[in-house]
Amino acid sequence: MQITKFLVPLSLIVMTAAAAASPKVLATLKPVHSLVAGVMEGAGRPDLLIGGALSEHSYALKPSDARKVRDAALIFEIGPDMETYLSGALTTAGGRVVVLEQAPGVKRIAARQGGLWGDDHDGHDHGHGGTDPHVWLDPQNAIAFTKAIADALVRTDPAHAALYRANAARRIAMLQGLDRELAATLAPVKERPYLVFHDAYHYFEARYSLKPAGAVTVAPDRPVGARRIAELRQTVASGRALCLFREPQFPPKLIETLDQDTKAHVGVLDPLGADLEPGPDLYPRLMRNLAQSLVGCLTKKN
Repeated sequence: MQITKFLVPLSLIVMTAAAAASPKVLATLKPVHSLVAGVMEGAGRPDLLIGGALSEHSYALKPSDARKVRDAALIFEIGPDMETYLSGALTTAGGRVVVLEQAPGVKRIAARQGGLWGDDHDGHDHGHGGTDPHVWLDPQNAIAFTKAIADALVRTDPAHAALYRANAARRIAMLQGLDRELAATLAPVKERPYLVFHDAYHYFEARYSLKPAGAVTVAPDRPVGARRIAELRQTVASGRALCLFREPQFPPKLIETLDQDTKAHVGVLDPLGADLEPGPDLYPRLMRNLAQSLVGCLTKKN
């Protein structure tokens, strides 16, 4: 009799937990995962597709990743221009996929052409064709993402609707404060030119009116020719780039080659948070790291 009394409430607890369980959610990149995790906090944790220091530009889908895609009730991605490796896996995903670059309120800007942008570059859309997919590096876009993430989660999991909406409101307030903080941090270096490894920071630069001189490589998976290296070294040697920024996802050899016999400093910019722990705190840490790396390098004295 005593055993029966114990088993009944225990079964009710298990049933209640199962009823309240959140659906399986998958996010492709660490910054996307961070925003989704912030909205889901208290209800569940999303899975992450690409972790560690892997590059989204050269990623190949593994069988275990394909299973994650197949099993997810909801999948959050930037869009087909970024997650090219998902095109085949998502053919039968249908309405389970939320393309965040298409969310209401997202500002998209054209991809820049070439590697050296010249003194007339202002960081905005010049109509060259093609869209830059690194949309998460503008906090205003992250706010639009957060609203779309909450809406999709509420539709998929109405049992946690109030929690998702409350979390989204809290996260949006945080992102608004982060935007103001980053603007203040970067204001002293707005006119100081630099070279990045590849053109991943267009949204960040446009948002905070920064002055990039160009990118070392037009595409990170393509080799850089001798003529281009000579042009870049001349840019650095002439003082038109005070800093060279490498990325942890790619070998530093090319940056070191350009830095030979120049007075430029070398820093690190990471658009994905390669060395950061996945979770709700990753996105603000990633953005602060970008700002601090830029300021730290661009204010160094020779």
